[in-house]
Amino acid sequence: MTSGNIQLLSETLAKAKAENRAALIAYLPAGFPTVDGGIAAIKAVFDGGADVVEVGLPHSDPVLDGPVIQTADDIALRGGVKIADVMRTVKEAHEATGKPVLVMTYWNPIDRYGVERFTEELAAAGGAGCILPDLPVQESALWREHADKHGLATVFVVAPSSKDARLATITAAGSGFVYAASLMGVTGTRESVGEQAADLVRRTRATSELPVCVGLGVSNATQAKEVAAFADGVIVGSAFVQRILDADGDEAAGLAAVRELAGELAAGVRRVS
Repeated sequence: MTSGNIQLLSETLAKAKAENRAALIAYLPAGFPTVDGGIAAIKAVFDGGADVVEVGLPHSDPVLDGPVIQTADDIALRGGVKIADVMRTVKEAHEATGKPVLVMTYWNPIDRYGVERFTEELAAAGGAGCILPDLPVQESALWREHADKHGLATVFVVAPSSKDARLATITAAGSGFVYAASLMGVTGTRESVGEQAADLVRRTRATSELPVCVGLGVSNATQAKEVAAFADGVIVGSAFVQRILDADGDEAAGLAAVRELAGELAAGVRRVS
């Protein structure tokens, strides 16, 4: 039985902590701008300094995602991206870099594909686990059973609205790390990430030893530094996607832009104030 890379994910986050910094976690959708282009973009982001990458499984109704990621998902879906392409993206990105690669997906595609089949293929591809933003913890037993069997992390999302008792329930069921959504609402870049996120990290840490990584809103080195001061990891998605959109079909320019942004963010998470 193939085993996934939850151990690699945990070691990567622990290494960042040992270096007295936050980990940089990047998000890019599979199949965007094409399957090959998406794989190249992930390699470029790792090359620029990302520690971990989340590969988005494009969805026709991405309720948590703002307009930038929705645009990328539309491009990927129009290009005919399939779950097999997501698995190939994970496999090639991990094999080329030796770094941890997760999948971020809504529950419906996994449910339709089959939990056992999905976890088995993700582990075989060298995946480190899955971020499941819309899977309620109380309905996650089947997923967790198969994820555990295959050495995959189950990352749940907590929000500022989550009460302390609820946080404890979520973190007890999760593995790998906890994804703290810094703001209520959809993904996208923000002017400030701020105090709500710091409070959520503090409350989440009180319930668990798992690393707490903050996403939703970070788009530049200054914000990365701000979040790195209180979180174990800084998650950036829309800003990377926007760089590729801005390149307007020029693949080399897009790759250079995401590599450069990763470098700036990697410097940001290392600047301890």
